[in-house]
Amino acid sequence: MYGLTRATTTLVFSAVAGLLIWFASQISNDHVGGYWARVGLVAGAGLVMALSQLLGGWTKWGVPRLSIAVLVTAFVPVAIVSLWVILAGEPGSGWFHDHVLAWTRDIHVSGLVTDFLYYIPVLAFGTGLVFGFSFDTAGPRVRDREVAVDRDREVVQDNSRRGWFGRRRTETPPTTSDGRAADEPLTADREATTTTTTDRTTDRETVR
Repeated sequence: MYGLTRATTTLVFSAVAGLLIWFASQISNDHVGGYWARVGLVAGAGLVMALSQLLGGWTKWGVPRLSIAVLVTAFVPVAIVSLWVILAGEPGSGWFHDHVLAWTRDIHVSGLVTDFLYYIPVLAFGTGLVFGFSFDTAGPRVRDREVAVDRDREVVQDNSRRGWFGRRRTETPPTTSDGRAADEPLTADREATTTTTTDRTTDRETVR
């Protein structure tokens, strides 16, 4: 059942990602607005593919949450490098575009950035994919909740046995119909046995 659910979710989200890429292909890349629209749609396709595994039970179900460690350690560096190349390939002569090209020449990576300009859609898709990987789920914590409930129940039961100032209450022994304690006959028998033994010892000493 788990495999079928994940497979179905992956198929559906793959179709959505493909639709976003098709929308991107219908937009002109000659102006800045169309350029960034295409980049955004392709990045959204990558995000959709990551979410397909998250929502399909890839991480044991549960409520999705943002992993700060993955976001800072993995996504931020990837986003900086991809954005650098994307800004370098921006059409026209915008302020960011010109400054990125100048910084690229200053650090002597012009050849590397130029090679990546042909794969800007791939960088956009990968950036969206890594951003989707920044989400995770803790999974259902059913066992932890059961343990917590059992612990709370034990504490309540223990407190119910205590009196004022946290002292344990002295439990009253059960009584019989005539008001005597239930173990009173046993106590009387023990006392009678003890008395008989004492008398016999005294008689023996007297004979001696």
